[in-house]
Parts: sequence; structure tokens; C-alpha cells
Amino acid sequence: MASLTVRSPDGKVREVALHKRITSIGRSTDNDISLDDAQVPDSALHITFDGTRYEVGSLGALFQVNGKKRDSHALATGDVVRVGGTELKFAREDAPRAPPPSALTPHRDGPAHADTPDSHTTELPGVPGRELAMLRRLTAFSERLLALYDVERILESLMDEAIEVTRADKGFLILMESGDPRVKVARNVARENIEDAVEKLSDSIIAKVVKDQRPLIVADAVDTPEFKASESVVNLRVHSVMCVPLMHKGDLFGVLYVGNDRLVNRFEPKSADMLTIFAAQASLVLHNAMLVNDLKLDNTELRRKLEDQRYGDIVGACQGMRDVYKRIDKIAPTDISVLITGETGTGKELIAREIHRRSPRVKGPFITINCGAIPENLLESELFGHVKGAFTGAVATKAGKFQAAIGGTLFLDEIGEMPLQLQVKLLRALQEKIVYKVGDNRGEPVDIRVVAATNKVLEEEVKRNTFREDLYYRLNVVTLKLPPLRERGEDVVVLGKFFLQKYSKEFNSRAKGFTPSAAVSMKKYGWPGNIRELENRIKKAVVLSDKPLLGSDDLDLKPENLEPIMPLLQAKEEFQKRYINEVLARNNGNRTKTAKDLGVDPRTIFRHLEKLEAEKSGRPLPPEEGEELL
Repeated sequence: MASLTVRSPDGKVREVALHKRITSIGRSTDNDISLDDAQVPDSALHITFDGTRYEVGSLGALFQVNGKKRDSHALATGDVVRVGGTELKFAREDAPRAPPPSALTPHRDGPAHADTPDSHTTELPGVPGRELAMLRRLTAFSERLLALYDVERILESLMDEAIEVTRADKGFLILMESGDPRVKVARNVARENIEDAVEKLSDSIIAKVVKDQRPLIVADAVDTPEFKASESVVNLRVHSVMCVPLMHKGDLFGVLYVGNDRLVNRFEPKSADMLTIFAAQASLVLHNAMLVNDLKLDNTELRRKLEDQRYGDIVGACQGMRDVYKRIDKIAPTDISVLITGETGTGKELIAREIHRRSPRVKGPFITINCGAIPENLLESELFGHVKGAFTGAVATKAGKFQAAIGGTLFLDEIGEMPLQLQVKLLRALQEKIVYKVGDNRGEPVDIRVVAATNKVLEEEVKRNTFREDLYYRLNVVTLKLPPLRERGEDVVVLGKFFLQKYSKEFNSRAKGFTPSAAVSMKKYGWPGNIRELENRIKKAVVLSDKPLLGSDDLDLKPENLEPIMPLLQAKEEFQKRYINEVLARNNGNRTKTAKDLGVDPRTIFRHLEKLEAEKSGRPLPPEEGEELL
């Protein structure tokens, strides 16, 4: 069991047990551990337990561990965490184990005794050899179960062994669910499941063990004053019963209940001792299996969530991506030209492939060419092909990407990088659906669909005369604008888990999830490289980390790398600027209509445009008297 010794700024000291998988710490009383410290924010830290180790992580507060600044840290006994003026000292003690067989030596005149002064000595009446053999058997049984992670099999095996160890006729394993006992396994001496298990239990005996959290042995319940008036005892004619609690870190999570129907087989105190030792070992094994089962359920839930948030091979369900999916559904069945825009790494090629996959051309080829990665003197040949002898090195006639894409889709990536001279030939090919190989005067008809993509703003390139306006309108019949990762909300975590699952399997890694602090950092980071950067960071973390949960440090998401928090006034100004620009664009630059749509005086729009011009030129703009704000 782990604990924190909390020393407040006023010198007060208290000890708090860590019994949850996630423990929140901060000044607010909503936290699991509330700190009376004005220097500590409402939500400061959290401590997570993955079944193996405890890790402290930040919820936005700065903290130190043993005098060094940290944003996350795997805790060891004696570590001192300092946040604000408060000190938190961590300590952990492993749960006590039953003494191994080698530690027990049979006493010449009586039962076995532990040979070390710290061992717990239990008087076991009867022949010492039988009890010693039972302990050895329990130890061997626990070792076998540690290799199992199937909770159902473990529960049945535990119950069968408990019946055999105590020589009972039947047994029940009961777990607590929402504070109420629920029968999970009911077995008889023949290792068969018992039907109508609930009807064969004494609820009064179970209720007492749950309340007292102590083992109970009843030699003859019908004649026991405390239980003989119990309706369940009378109706069931309960004879000999033993019931012991299953505990983990001081909390009761279930009970073991065994019974004998014959008075000749009454349980004796030594049987209760054996069942108590068995329950202590069973608790450790069972709790470990339940943690693993929870992880399996988490993975199952992740797979279900991924299916819910997938669109073909594309992962994500934010509103911006849902709008993109709706447009794909409408345009995919047609041959209309599509221009995909978005920052580098947002997945433009995936979108183009999805358009092809959902189109009537799905059985045809999907051909891609990066217009910015091929030298200008070779790009024409790559696009349209060449004939033998057309230029130095053209030793044979070769078809281009246009010919290769006949019957399918041609994806022109980074179309904004195409040289102006070649743009003329591309426009001609798109208009006439005929291409000419380099060095050839004969045209070849091509039946293809063209999808283009760029990370540039082509309208600006047209104004700079670096991109032809007629080609822009030919390509941009329908635009699909992909949102950057920083604007996709929870998608970043879903994508992160998708990549983690993918590369953890590929590299046979122990990494199975993210710490809460890592998930928070992922959502706070700006991701300038978008999905490609996220994928590469996770791949690196999976390869280098040997932990089951990846933290912020593993992803190189340190506080100094996160996007700074913008003051509210500045954030409002930035939003206002972007929103006016969006409405102006929708109204094709019509200032009067934009002012009317926004419900402001036209002078506000003129003033906004003056500010933008001043920012571009670098000259100051004097404030206007009585300027109207949105």
C-alpha cells in the first residue's frame, strides 16, 4: 500500500493513503487530496497507478521532486514532491505475503513454526505434515494462477481450490459491485457450477462479514444464537459455514464463502486459518487479473471507439472532419475536379484515396505524383511521358502518370509548386482530356479524374502571378479544406491511441497507453507538423520507452514546448480578426454587405482592413476616436 505524508506550509502533517488508480491533488475540495495552500492552484497534480508503479504528473502546476523540476516522475519510497509551499513525501509498502514453505520448520512436539522472529506463527492443531503440505500447495497454486489473465478461469480455479483445501461441499465467490455483493462463481465438490446460487446462500452471514471485514466460522448455524433466527439460515438449514473477506489495500472487494451440509463435516478453527491464508493470496492474484482485464476492456473500448470515429482509413470525428466526410459522400460518385487544401501533414493523400475508393473508378488505378519533389525539367516527362530520343537519356518511349491513371484517379500533390510553363500544358490536358508525350505531336485521349492538393493559399499565388488563374478555377471546382490537428480537439488523443496500438504491436513494445498528463499535453501542443508529427513522436516513444504508459517526457512534450496561453483580450481580438476575414471572403470582399451581416457600422470594416494593411507594411496605425468594436 502506498501513502503520502503531507506537510502544509503551517507545519501541519498528515498521512493519506493512495488507494485509487488516479488520485487528484490541488487546493479545491473537489480533489481526492485537498491542500490548504494559497500557492497551489485548484487542480495541481495527479498520481496514477498502473498496477505496477505510481507516477506523479502535472495538471498545470509547477512542481519539484527531490529538488528538481519535473512535469512527470515515477515515484519511489522516500521521494519528496514539492508544490507551492507544500511537501508530499511518498512511501510504498508491498502487501504482506504468506511465509514460503522453506521458512516453515516442523516442531518436534507440535505444529509448524516460522523460523524467523518477524513471521506470523499460526497454531494448526492436528498432524503438522498435512498443514505444511497445504501451505506448499497454496504457494504452488498461486504461482500457476499468476500466469493466467482470464478472470473467469481464475475465479473458478480459486473456488475449486478453496473447496478442496477446506474439504467443503460447496463454495461461492462473491464480488462487490456498487456496494452490493454479487455471486460470480458457485461450485460444488465435483467442480461443477451450481444453479440458482443466490438461493443457496445465507445473506445474514455474508452481511456480517461484509460489515465487520473479518473471517467468520459457524460450526452449526441452526444452533448459533446470532443466526438461528435468520430466515435464510432456517430455510436453507445451514449447518457449517466459513466466510472470509477478500481485501486489497484495506478495501473489501469480495468474500469467499464455503459450506458443508453435513454436521459430521463441521469446520474447525484450523480450516478457517487455511481459508484466511488462501484468501490473502487469492486477493493478490485476483486483483492483478482484474487490472489486466480492465486493460483488455479499455482496448476493446478503444477498438469500438475507433470504428465509430473512422471514415474508411481516416480516423477522426471532430466537426471539421465530419463536414469533410459529408462533402466526400456527395462528390465521390461524380467525376468533378477536387482541390484539397490544408497544412502539411494533415492527411491530404488519405482524403484523395478515400474519394477514389468511394467513386465508380474504384477498380481503376490510383496514381499519385508530388509536383514539388520532381525537378522542373523532368516533371513534364513524368506527367505526360516521352518518346525515344526526345531528350538526352530518353533511350525508350515511356508513358506518363496521365496514361497510367486511365480509368482511375490521378492525384496531383503539392500542385502549388508546379512551374508556370508546365501549368499551361496541364490546363490544356485537363480541358481537352488529351495529352502529348514529350517529343511527340500525336495526342492520346485519357479518361481520368484529377484530384489536386496543396498547402499553399492558391488565391494568394494567383495574385502574385505564380499560379495561373484559369488553372486554379479548373482544379478548384470543389474545395475540401482539412482542419489542422490543433483544431481537432479529442481527435488528437484518438489518433494517438491508434498510432500507439499500431506501433506497439509492430515493435512488440510494452507501451499500452498514455498517462493523464501526456493526454493533456497532447491536446495543449500546437502540432505544427500535424498528424505526421504526432505519428513520428509516438513511433519514437514506443521504440525507446520500456514503460506501459507513455508520459509527456516520452513524447518530448515538455511545458516549454507547449503553446503559451493567450490573454483573454488578445484571444478575443484574434477571433474577431479571423471572423471578419471569413465573412469578407464569403461576401467576395463586399465591405458593405459584410458590415450588414455582422450588424456593425461599415466604418468598423474599413478600420479593420486599414489595420491589416498597417500590419503588412509595418507602419503604426493611430487609434481612431470612438472606434466601434464588435
